[in-house]
Amino acid sequence: MTAPLQLVPGGLATEGRPRPARDLHAIARVSYGPVPLDFDRLAAEFPAVRSGLALAGEVDLELRLACTDLAELRAVAAALHRAGAARVHIDLVLRALIPSPVTLRPVP
Repeated sequence: MTAPLQLVPGGLATEGRPRPARDLHAIARVSYGPVPLDFDRLAAEFPAVRSGLALAGEVDLELRLACTDLAELRAVAAALHRAGAARVHIDLVLRALIPSPVTLRPVP
């Protein structure tokens, strides 16, 4: 049995937890240039980089970002281009979807 999804307003903060100081969440989809990007160096250099996925397909890398403001998001995008990315596409996260708790009913 799968649980239905519920919308969590305001990004990735969940009920009962304080909102993070980094309220601007985004997903960056990156296509490498001639040389693959060094994810570990990017994550160490930019605290906005929360996690990443190496992908096979249209893009090579997907980064989950949590920025303090739009200026930091622009700085990360510019750094990705300087690091050798051929293409960077950024989508802002409006809301996170999380599974709702499943209510179990006794079997008659």
